[in-house]
Amino acid sequence: MEYGFDEVIQDRARLREIVGEPSRRVTAKVIDHIDDICRRFIASATYVVIATRGSDGLPDISPRGDPAGFVTVLADKTLAIPDRLGNRRIDSFENLLSHPEIGLLFLIPGHSYTLRISGTARIVKDAALQKRMAVFGQEPQLVLIVSVAEAFMHCAKSFARSGLWKPETWPDTAQVPSLAEAMVAHGKLAESQSEMQAIIETDFGTRMY
Repeated sequence: MEYGFDEVIQDRARLREIVGEPSRRVTAKVIDHIDDICRRFIASATYVVIATRGSDGLPDISPRGDPAGFVTVLADKTLAIPDRLGNRRIDSFENLLSHPEIGLLFLIPGHSYTLRISGTARIVKDAALQKRMAVFGQEPQLVLIVSVAEAFMHCAKSFARSGLWKPETWPDTAQVPSLAEAMVAHGKLAESQSEMQAIIETDFGTRMY
């Protein structure tokens, strides 16, 4: 049964009537390149969330994490992100073959601000770049090259509300399903949860890089 809402917002005029317009301080902070401020943020970031859109039109998000500074600034409008060993779904890469538009959200542990970047992306192989981005002697098979169109810092309200960096506010995760439980149930797999968990742990231990 479809949920009945009081109102569905369908145009910008109504949306802005409710929310209001942003101040110039907010709209003016958007730049079209990677400046020193963005470089310093990216150099400390250990985590980036990547947003893409598939050939079916559906959006997708995918996380990437590595030691601080793993995303390389090649030029004022060009970033390079290494692709580490994973589960071979490569959803983001397949999406980019159809729609090159990309969004990035950079996070620094314990830091309450984020950096948002959008633009377009290409998937490349480049021996010198892959060697430069090696970790523990393991080079990425592919590198994601992002051409920057917009960049801006985002405020800390979401972190303050969620208590993301405050362990004392974290919820009890005892009832949160594991990846193994989800894979067995959603994929209707023949393996038991314990067997699937063992497979996941072996993969984690042998294919980090």
